[in-house]
Amino acid sequence: MLLEFLTSNHILFIQNIGAGGLVLILLVVLLLFGGRKIPELMRGLGQGMKEFKDATNNDDDSKSDKTSDDKKSK
Repeated sequence: MLLEFLTSNHILFIQNIGAGGLVLILLVVLLLFGGRKIPELMRGLGQGMKEFKDATNNDDDSKSDKTSDDKKSK
């Protein structure tokens, strides 16, 4: 049932948003949050993405360290 809803035309309209639709969405966001709040929101989003990227890189580094330690012990 959920799959039917997600593949129905109710959700697929997002694919057909043109330049006018994007401008309308941006205007609504501007009205809701105001001009001063948007840079703060984008800055917070950027910092969150950077922290997530750093965390995933650190996780990959720790995994590679474990595999190199395993190889050394054999």
